[in-house]
Amino acid sequence: MKADEWTTSLAIRAAWMSFIGRSTQGEIAGRLGVSPAKVHRLIAHAQKEGLIKFHIEARPSECVELEQFLCKRMNLENCFIAPDLGSGDETDSFTAVSSFAGQYLHSLFTTNPPKRIGVGMGRTLQSTIEAMPRVHLPELELLSVSGSLTRRLSANPYDVVQQLCAKTGGEGFYLPVPYIAETKAERDTFVSQGAVQELLARAKAAELFIIGIGSVEKEGHLVQRKLITSEEREELLESGACSDVMGRFVDIDGNEVACSLNEKAVGLHFDDVRKAHVVAIVGGYRKAKATLAALATGIIKDLIIDEVLARELAGLLKENELEATT
Repeated sequence: MKADEWTTSLAIRAAWMSFIGRSTQGEIAGRLGVSPAKVHRLIAHAQKEGLIKFHIEARPSECVELEQFLCKRMNLENCFIAPDLGSGDETDSFTAVSSFAGQYLHSLFTTNPPKRIGVGMGRTLQSTIEAMPRVHLPELELLSVSGSLTRRLSANPYDVVQQLCAKTGGEGFYLPVPYIAETKAERDTFVSQGAVQELLARAKAAELFIIGIGSVEKEGHLVQRKLITSEEREELLESGACSDVMGRFVDIDGNEVACSLNEKAVGLHFDDVRKAHVVAIVGGYRKAKATLAALATGIIKDLIIDEVLARELAGLLKENELEATT
């Protein structure tokens, strides 16, 4: 890399840490191994080059190289990586990816406004919508791709349809059933209802889907929000499940695992969205396996992640490649 290219890349990283991570110039200096005065000059360089507007208009070269690698390896149309804010705190990974994804969605909505969007759920999506600037799209329809309720029939706090309605002025359509039913018979009863069938048919017709990627770890929202029991989580682990994608549980190769929960999921199936534009937004290094499994389903076209997770994901891919050759 040429000296001027390296300076610009370092300036972009400093700008992300300053404006997105809200770090002081002293903190940034410690993380980048330069003086505070150098940090000041780097940020000034980014401003002079027009890289800082109401959001940062570029990403460090290391992120771009990672994006190209992941696109090629996972057959993605686009991959966008939010730079590491350098604190070592996983919360900052969510801050970075949410800020970037919020700007991405705003740009997508303003340059080519969709008429109907299928929406997933999760903490990262919730943070993304919070970070997204408002846009006026009163004709937009926003539809849940999976059940919007918990098993106790209370609202799922990670269902972001209402958030998106508030940010866009669009009309929201919830799927008024649990994310996962108590039994297969109950699930069959739900999906036999005319209103549920109508909502699912409407969601299938969406031109854009925005989804999160869930893990089956204890820290995941499925366990935290009691959408599944501890016994069901053990069943998932025993079945080889690594990831929750739209309420379906898949193994590392992207195949649905044989477990009772997959028989009780209420919502769209992978085949319903395979030909559409599916954007997945995910943050946190703990999601590497879950993300790899979700990508293996083949439904995701665009991926937005943070740099720490991207490096973990690239490491997993290289590790798997090495194992395959030995």
